[in-house]
Amino acid sequence: MADREDVAPAHPLPSAGSRLATPAFRAVLVAAVALVAVTGRGQQPAMPVAKPWDAVLICSFNIQVFGEAKMAKREVVEVLARVARKFDIVAIQEVRAKSDEVVPSFVRAVNADGSQYHYVIGPREGRTVSKEQYTFVYDTRRIEVDASSLGVVPNPSNALHRPPMHVRFRTRIQPAEMAFTFWLVDIHTDPDEVPSELQALSTVFQQMQALRPDEDDVIVLGDLNAGPPEFTAFKRIPGIGWAVSGTTTNTRRSKTYDNLIFSQPQTSEYLGTWGVFDLQNAFGLPLEKALEVSDHNPVWAAFYPAEHRGQSAGFMAAQPATVR
Repeated sequence: MADREDVAPAHPLPSAGSRLATPAFRAVLVAAVALVAVTGRGQQPAMPVAKPWDAVLICSFNIQVFGEAKMAKREVVEVLARVARKFDIVAIQEVRAKSDEVVPSFVRAVNADGSQYHYVIGPREGRTVSKEQYTFVYDTRRIEVDASSLGVVPNPSNALHRPPMHVRFRTRIQPAEMAFTFWLVDIHTDPDEVPSELQALSTVFQQMQALRPDEDDVIVLGDLNAGPPEFTAFKRIPGIGWAVSGTTTNTRRSKTYDNLIFSQPQTSEYLGTWGVFDLQNAFGLPLEKALEVSDHNPVWAAFYPAEHRGQSAGFMAAQPATVR
C-alpha cells in the first residue's frame, strides 16, 4: 500500500482456524467490544482499550450535528471518545462545523488515555448552506491508510445530496502481504430522496469494485436512512450482503437506518459477528442524555485481519452481539 504511515510495529497474525465462528470466539469478541462500558461512568480507562488481534472491528456512527456545540459538552465528548476507542475504524457522518478543529480536537480526546488514533476527513458536501463532512477515525496501531486513495465519488448527475467519501485501508499484520485491504465508502443519504439515492449508491458500489484490479473488498457503510427491506437496488447485485438486520439502530429504538453493505463472496473476511452499540445500555444513560450524544447508535461488524479467499463460516449463521 502506498504512503504507509510511521506507526508502531505490526503484530504477527494469529493462526486462522475453526475458532473464527465458534461461540468461544464470539464471546471473547463481544467482551472486547463491551470493555469500555464497564470501566465506570465518568472515568477514563487507565490504559488504551484492548482489542482482539484476530478481528478488525469496523464501526459506522452518525454523530448528529457533530460540531463546536457538541464538542463543548465535556460529558458528551467523553462518551464519544470511549465509543471510538472500542473500534479499529469509525466511519463518522454528519460532521457539521465551521471550524476545522472539531475532528482534530475529538481525536485528541480519544488519545487522552494513550491511544494512537488518527483521522482522514473529506470536504464539506451538500446542496444547501448546511454542509457536512465525512471522516474516518482509526487506530494507527492496527490500521494504516493509503493516503492517495482518499477521494469523493464523482457525482455528475447530482444524484447524491452528499456524495460518499472513499478511502482504502489495510490491517497492520505480519507478514504484510497477507494483510486484509479494503475500501470503505462513507455515506449519509438524504432522508427525502432515499430510493433514488440507494439506486445511485448501488451503482457507486459496483464502480468501486472495478476501480482497481488488485482490490475486491468494498464496504459501504453509514446512515442510509433505510433498512434491509428498502435495499431493492442493492439486492440486484449478485452476492450482496449486509451486517445489521432485524433490529433498530436509532437511539429511540424505533428505526433501522445504519448498516454495513458488502459482497459476501468477495469479502469473505467477514466473521459473521455484528452489533448495535446501544448508548443507553452501555453507559447507563437516560434517553434524553443519550440523545445529547446522537440520535443514532453506532453499528459495527467484525472482519478477519488477513485476506481470506475461501468462504467464511460467518456467512452461514451471522450472529448479532449484544453489548451489556
